[in-house]
Amino acid sequence: MALLLIGLKAWASLETSSMAMLGSLADSGLDLLASIVVLAGVRIAAQPADADHRFGHGKAEALAALIQVIIITLSALFIGYGSIGRLINGAQTTDAELGIGVSLVAIAFTFALISYQRYVVRRTGSIAISTDRLHYASDLLLNTSVIAALVLDQYAGLPGADAVFGLLIAAWLLWGAWTSSSHALDQLMDREWPEEQREKFLAAAREYPELAGLHDFRTRTSGTHHFAQFHVWVPGDWTIAEAHERMDRVEEKLQHRFPGTEILMHLDPEGHTDRETMLPPEITEKAS
Repeated sequence: MALLLIGLKAWASLETSSMAMLGSLADSGLDLLASIVVLAGVRIAAQPADADHRFGHGKAEALAALIQVIIITLSALFIGYGSIGRLINGAQTTDAELGIGVSLVAIAFTFALISYQRYVVRRTGSIAISTDRLHYASDLLLNTSVIAALVLDQYAGLPGADAVFGLLIAAWLLWGAWTSSSHALDQLMDREWPEEQREKFLAAAREYPELAGLHDFRTRTSGTHHFAQFHVWVPGDWTIAEAHERMDRVEEKLQHRFPGTEILMHLDPEGHTDRETMLPPEITEKAS
């Protein structure tokens, strides 16, 4: 389908001399490349943990998303540069009917693809596919803009419309790249879960008396897999076997309530203070 759209847009771009259509062609070509990157990233991320990657391969999705961001940015800069040149030179488009027809076909195909990707993202939470969906969603705006540009340029007598719409498309793509890069970088930098997600987990943990002394709570996300680790103060008269058995039962219940989350507990004797840590004591030793 992608190759068919690229072929149609290449033909329409040559016939119409439209900068907006040329931008749409460039974007479709980069879409194909970006989708290949996403496929590779998702396949790598789905591989189970191994001896060299004991936390799994989930960050491959974030890396794939960053590669997409670079591709989207290059596409936006190309479109913006061409549009500025078109504004300066004042060139006009031709054969609007062909360009409009090709754009309508592209909109239909793109809408079907986005609907499927939205379904996949809801099922998997994949950041790479979510970024890919954002890129294709921008294509709907792009193809609609091509139609508007051709109509205004040829039928309404506004010769600069094509170039102006090209600049708007470039700005939209750059905004999408910025948004997507922030999500990918959050994963690569092990940013804490969103506050709502943290509070949901802590609220569940408070239901178990064994976790009353929970502190030094840390979280991160890798692809579709979540990690939660924390320390727990336990009574000093508990034996190691007793503490292990009690916490195993609690951990099993929490993992049942939060599937896809790996939970790591560290048990501290009641009143114990960790002296060596990357975080200040006012954060690590405060009960959550």
